[in-house]
This record gives sequence, C-alpha cells and structure tokens, in this order.
Amino acid sequence: MSSFKDLFTKFRLTKVKLNLKFAELEYDPKSDDADAAWELCVELLTRVITQGLASDAGDEKVALDSVHSVFQLTRDILKERGRHAKEFSKIAFIVLNEIIRPFTSKWHRKSLLGELSNPEECKMFRKELSELQTDMRHYAALLADMAGFPELAVIDDDYTDIDEIKGLPPASEAITIAPIYSSEEPEVTIPEEKKA
Repeated sequence: MSSFKDLFTKFRLTKVKLNLKFAELEYDPKSDDADAAWELCVELLTRVITQGLASDAGDEKVALDSVHSVFQLTRDILKERGRHAKEFSKIAFIVLNEIIRPFTSKWHRKSLLGELSNPEECKMFRKELSELQTDMRHYAALLADMAGFPELAVIDDDYTDIDEIKGLPPASEAITIAPIYSSEEPEVTIPEEKKA
C-alpha cells in the first residue's frame, strides 16, 4: 500500500500542502471510492477545466463558470457517496480548497469588477487557466486510476493532439466506417496509402 504523499507525488499534485500526519496515512481505496472517482472523472474530462481552450475560442466568463461548477459537482458526489468513499473524499476536499479555490476566488472577484472585458486580463486569465488545467488533468488521472481505468490515467503535460498522445494517425488518415445504425451495408473506406 502507498501513502497519500506517494499518491500525490505519483500524479504530480505537488502544489498541494499536506500535513505530515495526513501525508503518511495509508491510501486504500474501496469500491465506493472508485464509483465516486469515476463520476467526477467523467465530469472533469469533459469540461474546460481539463481541456485546452484555444486563444481564439471560448469566453473567459463561461470558462470561469465551468471551473466554478466543479465545486457543486464535487459537493453533490460527496453528499451522496462521501461517507462511504473516504479516500475519494479526503482527496476531493484538498483539491477543491487548495487547487481550484485560489483560482476561482481571484477570478470571480475580477469578473465582478468587470476586468474580464480587459484584453490583458483575459490573457492572464487564460494563462492561469492553462496552469490550472495541467493540475486538473493530473487530478483527473488520479481519479481515473482510483476508478480502475489506468489507461485514462496518462499524464502528459504537453497536451496537444489526442491522436498524437494515443499514437494514432491523424484523423485525416484514419479508417472510416459507416454508422452501425444504418440500414445499408457498412461501407469501409481505407486511405489509398493503406491499401496493399
């Protein structure tokens, strides 16, 4: 078994300050932890909090609201499962309060003051969002691992193209297959260079 310190180190959540007693506690997740972890992992991996935001796309206020929504999502999971998902709960409280809260506190105030209409502030917001996204991808990887999906627990700080990360050919070179719900025979298209 490993300790929480080992876990946080493995998943590069090194900005978190753990008290010595907690850091040395044994990390031993149960099935309730796995269920709670999966619920939150799905939410995180489908939100701007872990996904890149191109400089010419999206809206800072909408992105801030999405990041903030992770509090309620996590609270809902904690209320439903927290007493039985003790390892998940311990980690979730730390991540909410030490990783997400400093970001949302700063930018919520700036948003209320109208500073997200200033291009320089928007640029700074996106820079800090990018840093948060890195931490949250690490957290999502930890949750995926806890949920029993180690294949999703890949940490890649140079997060660019998902096809590149998986080692797949670019989408333009991929094999396409007709949808399975079609009444016609499936049509398989293979790029010319793949035919042999």
